[in-house]
Order: sequence, then C-alpha cells, then structure tokens
Amino acid sequence: MSKIEIKQISEEEKQSLGIENWSVWEKEISEFPWEYGEKESCYIIEGEAEIKDEDTGEKIIIKNGDFVIFSSGLRCIWKINKKIKKYYKFS
Repeated sequence: MSKIEIKQISEEEKQSLGIENWSVWEKEISEFPWEYGEKESCYIIEGEAEIKDEDTGEKIIIKNGDFVIFSSGLRCIWKINKKIKKYYKFS
C-alpha cells in the first residue's frame, strides 16, 4: 500500500476542509530527503515535484491542483521540478 495518496477534490471539499486557512509552504527547484513524523495533508497551489518513497522505490508526481496525503513514517526524496507552493496541515 502506498504511503502517498493523491486525489482531486472539488471547490466545495476545499472549502469544507478550510484549506485556504492552512499554512503555506514554498520551495524553489531542488532535491532533498524528508521524513514524515506525522500525517500531512496538502493542496498543491502551483508547481510540480517527484516524490520517491525510499522504502519501496515508488515514484509519484504531484502538481498544481492535487490534494495529497503523506502517511506518518514515510521516508522520501523530494525532487522539485517547478517551484512549488502548497497549503499544508499536519495531523
């Protein structure tokens, strides 16, 4: 089972989740390791990145308009191909 879930959500779902009130994170083109100590939900506002799960080798592309859930315990490599900006929340 993938530790990264990507889905498309409606404007109504975005509003009900309060996404536009979440914190914003931005990062230029780069590559770096990351480990999730807790679950993160995020909505990609702009940009594109490839996320590689270090345990399984699975690669996922996230881009503008994607709603993404990263599971707690995920160890990955972020490769940002286009400057990225996202709303995010840990839970």
